Amino acid sequence: MENNKKRVLNYLSTFITDNKKEKINKFIVDRTRHVTLVLEDIYQSHNASAVLRSTECFGIQDVHVVQKRNRFDAKQGVTMGASKWLNLYEHESVKDCFAQLKKDGYRIVATTPHEKSCTLQELPLDKKFAFVFGTEETGLTKQALDLADEYVVIPMYGFTESFNVSVSVAICLYHVTTQLRQSSIAWQLTKDEILDLRLQWARAIVRGAQALERRFLQESNNE
Repeated sequence: MENNKKRVLNYLSTFITDNKKEKINKFIVDRTRHVTLVLEDIYQSHNASAVLRSTECFGIQDVHVVQKRNRFDAKQGVTMGASKWLNLYEHESVKDCFAQLKKDGYRIVATTPHEKSCTLQELPLDKKFAFVFGTEETGLTKQALDLADEYVVIPMYGFTESFNVSVSVAICLYHVTTQLRQSSIAWQLTKDEILDLRLQWARAIVRGAQALERRFLQESNNE
């Protein structure tokens, strides 16, 4: 299976420019799944788009979207193509989303003022975790708060009650990715994950990749 992926990747790479290959090599080493995002019912398209853009810029690979009441609608013009490089997973409920993440070894960290909240500086980074963000108007639902493992708060020193959700995401991701990259924590992708992501990105870059790949495999099998 791995050899098959490598063969397909090598073939699709012949259709990718050297400049794009250099960018892939540069950015893939900074990708991480040590941190992931959960967005609960984010409905404003500008916020949704800005969140994806920040997430991609900070090297976070996965975003989980809960669409119970609102549809997640990211506008391509604002994301600047960020969604092309990410893995987006849709969930019908917070319960299902959290259950899957915990099964995959993630701690659930709700971003909200809470009696048990810690600051970003106090948040342990040694084990995988998922930041959970809610809407600006109502924040996270009671269910999300009840099912969370930990709580983190961004200190504010002005009269305004909260940051824009896209700003909150950017602040949190800047802090934790900076800390992780200065640590000895194993936050980078595994070799298998890197191979899968290289293939995913190649398919996203090459026009008509699906048809090319299918033809390549058919011809290879006939040899």
